[in-house]
Parts: sequence; structure tokens; C-alpha cells
Amino acid sequence: MPDASTEAAGTFERGLAVLHAVATHPEPRLRRGDLAKATGLPRSTVDRVTATLLHLGYLRAEGPDLRLALDAMRPGNAYLASCGLVGPLAPLLTRLADELDESVTLTAPDVDGARLIAQSTRRRAVYLAFHVGAVLPDDRTAAGVVLATTWDEERFEAWRHRRTADPLDAGFPAVPTLAGPLPDREAVFRARVDAARARGWSLDDQWVEPGLLAVSAPVRDPDGRPVAAVNVLTHTSRHTAETFPDTALPRVRAAIADMEAALRESRRADPAPRRAVPPADDLRSAKAELGMSFLEGLARGLAVLTAFRDVPDGHTIATAAEACGLARATARRALHVLCGAGYARTDGRRFALRPKVLDLGYARLAPLTLSDIAQPHLADLAAEVGESASMAVLDGDQVRYVARVATGRVMRVDITIGTRFPAVATSMGRVLLAGLPAVERAELVRAADRRPLTARTLVDPAALEAAVAAVGRDGWAMVDEELHEGLRSLAVAVRDTSGAVVAAVNVALHVGRATPEETARRLLPALRSAAARIEADLAVAFDQAPLVVH
Repeated sequence: MPDASTEAAGTFERGLAVLHAVATHPEPRLRRGDLAKATGLPRSTVDRVTATLLHLGYLRAEGPDLRLALDAMRPGNAYLASCGLVGPLAPLLTRLADELDESVTLTAPDVDGARLIAQSTRRRAVYLAFHVGAVLPDDRTAAGVVLATTWDEERFEAWRHRRTADPLDAGFPAVPTLAGPLPDREAVFRARVDAARARGWSLDDQWVEPGLLAVSAPVRDPDGRPVAAVNVLTHTSRHTAETFPDTALPRVRAAIADMEAALRESRRADPAPRRAVPPADDLRSAKAELGMSFLEGLARGLAVLTAFRDVPDGHTIATAAEACGLARATARRALHVLCGAGYARTDGRRFALRPKVLDLGYARLAPLTLSDIAQPHLADLAAEVGESASMAVLDGDQVRYVARVATGRVMRVDITIGTRFPAVATSMGRVLLAGLPAVERAELVRAADRRPLTARTLVDPAALEAAVAAVGRDGWAMVDEELHEGLRSLAVAVRDTSGAVVAAVNVALHVGRATPEETARRLLPALRSAAARIEADLAVAFDQAPLVVH
């Protein structure tokens, strides 16, 4: 019979397998029986693992189906925050994208391929559809070729073994599956690597798919080791393979020089204060609540994993145990499970996460936008209060609807995603205006189109500024029949982790159903609760990436 320590390690290992299976399954929803087939685990084990992951917030249930919850991005956030690359380099990546007016990505080497860890994209008719966390075949990307210039024969052998097992690259969902095995694949790959080693950069001339060009060059750490590759991507409708390197490389090289300086500076900087991680032992209350269905070994292992969140120098066994309130033996087991599964590496003393951690949910959820995240919360809000619920962002002097759930009432306003209204005449607009600096807010109010939409529309600039200032003091806005006769709306702000207002949510109803005071008493608590839930999800989803509205 296995001892308790072996069983705890096995529990964490099985939990990671289940989470990985959910995160990489072709369908977003699956049932426990499907998980048992995908992982080869007994159904009873899957039931206990999923019960624990549901309790921890990594999964959510939709009837009998399971799908990833936003908290499944926490392990990926831990890697991105701790790898020491994204924080210093992302602003420079964005600057390079602005200079070239092209999509730019940052790729790190991983056990399975070249892993995308940051990006700044340009949306056009033809645009980059990759997302952070995507893993790409080493030999089919310029970044992978550049990063392979340091490989030894053992590393090439591992690559050869994977390509033999998956000759069509079916295991890389971010790229098109090949129609057939590539001829002389290893010879071509080695020739590309030799060329990249000689000139210091690589050109992807439609290796991934027709029309896509990419130039890539390495970023080196202060010890001179290539730790990432910068990639500039374009389309053959904009550049040719002959001219694109000459256009991109001078700016790429200048940007990389700044990036390498930033890495040197970040190494000299004092480590950021380590944020407290809730001790895994606090989860014993969950054990009391769920009994045998709750796996403490899995909960503690995930606590160790997410404890890397703010340790760019990695964890030792002792610091991991201290951060999580665990015994050293417990932390050691979790760290060795992470290494054995390819999610971490060690030099014998310190442990650091590998990019493969992004496969545990981040890569699957990275494409989510503000609208995607808000929609289920708006649906819950509309169901709770029985009224239509919406989200909007400020777009110039107008609000633009980005998410909406309408009720089935007879009287309703025809609003769809993308609908725009004057910000000054709407509750969401006044909430968004109230979140602006005073000077900018005053300029927008005075420059706005203030034509009356109903007999009650405020048009006087001083009156509008006073109304917006009141919203700033009160924290919510109510607008009665200023946009449409008979329509009342109540709105609150949605803020990012810095406290900046990024959106507003509202509930709209007919004025005949209640007085303004009754409306506020009934709807405001539910509205604030929905906004708080959206903010909590945004804090996880965009912890290590710019907020995406579309």
C-alpha cells in the first residue's frame, strides 16, 4: 500500500492530468465520463478531482458538463509573472509593433515547441490569430528555428521523437495540420538552424501557412543565453520575403538591444515584495465540507504552483513551503511532481516554472475579451432582476455596447452589440465620463452632441457636468427618459485592478414599473454584485496581458 506522501504526490499528478485534459480538449465542454476516457483514470478518481477543481474555482459546471473557469488562468499568470520576461519586455514589444505597424510576438523555448508568451497585434482583414500560450512546431516558425540554434544532439533527438509520433503536427492546434509528412524534414530544419546561427536571425517564408511572413531574432539574458525570440509578422500583401527583412530587422535589432538592457536592469532591481499566498492548510475547511470528495493533496499542489506568482528568481523548497504554509516535505513533493510533468525545472536547488504551465488553462482562455467575460454575468444579472442588462465602453463622446442580455418583455429598446448612443444622455455614459480626469471629462461634455433626444434630455453643459460629478460622488448613475421616452436605466462602473474605469454595466426598464427610489433599492445591490464579479474575473484574465474589449 502506498504511503501518505506517495499518495499525495499521485493526487496532485492526477489532478494536473485532469486539468490539462479539460484545457486541451477540442470541445469547450465535456463530461466526467469523457475525462475518464481522456486520462485513463477511474471514474471515481475523476469525480473527486473535478469536485476539488470545482471547489477551487478552476472548473465550473453547466448542468452535467464541465468547462474551464477563469481561475484556471492563475497557473499561467504565475508563469508569466515569474519568468522575468513579460514584465520588462512587453512595453518594448508594443513600441516595436507601433513603429513597424505590424503584429509582434515574444516566444520562449518549451519542452514541446516554441511557446508564445506575449504579443502586440494589429487587427486587419488578414491578422494574426495566435494567442498567448499557443505552442508552435520549432521547425515551422522562425522563432523556433532561432531558439534551436543552441540545441545539442540530445535536444534534436527529442524533437525527432515527437515528430515521428506526430508527423502532421496534429498536436499543435495553433497551426494548420499538414496534409502529409514534410519531405526531408529534419535536414531542412537543421539547414534553417545553421543559417539562423550564421546570420543571427531567421525568416519564416510561409512555413506556417500561405501568405504569412515572419522575421525573428533572439533576445539574450545577461549571461548571453537566448531566452526568447522577437517575431515580426506580416502578410505577403504588405511585404515580400525579399524585402521584409531589410524593412524589419533594423528596428528589431534596436528593440532587442533595449530589451536586453531591460533584462539587465530587472536583474539588478530589488525583487518585488512577495504577495501572500493563502496557506493551503486553510483549505481544510473544504475537506470538512466535502469530505472524501475534496483532495487536499491537489489543493496544496496548486497552491505551490501559484505561489510562483511573484518570484522571478524561483522558489527553493523552503521558500515554497513558507509561502504556502506547508511542511517542507509537502512542498518538495509538489515541486517534484511539477518537474516530472514538465511544468517546472530545477538546477538542484531552485525551481522555476516552464512555459508549458500555460497549457493548464491559460492558452485556452487567453482569447477571451471583456465582452466574453461579462456576458455570463450579465445573463445572471438579467435573470435575477428580470430586466435587460448591458455593458458599454466609452468611444469618443459616445457609448458603444459590447455585451447585452435582453429580457422577453413586450416593451423593449432595439439595442444590439455595437449600438452607439451619446454618452451624456445615458447612465452608462455618465458613469464612464465620471471615471475620466476632470479636464478631459469637461472637454468631452462641452464638445458632445447635446441635441435633445426627448423632452427630458439634459443639454446644458453646466447641468451635465454637475450630473456627471454627482455620479462620481455617488458611484452610480440613473437616467430617466433622456434617451428614450419611458426608459429608465441604472448603471455602475467596472474597474480594472488599478481602479481605472474600463466599462459600465446597466439595467434598463420601463419607468412605469417603479419609482426612481424603488428602482435604486431593488436593482443597485444586484448591479454592484455583478460588476464586482466581472472585476474579479478581469483581474485574473488580464493580470499579465492588456485588457481586450472586442
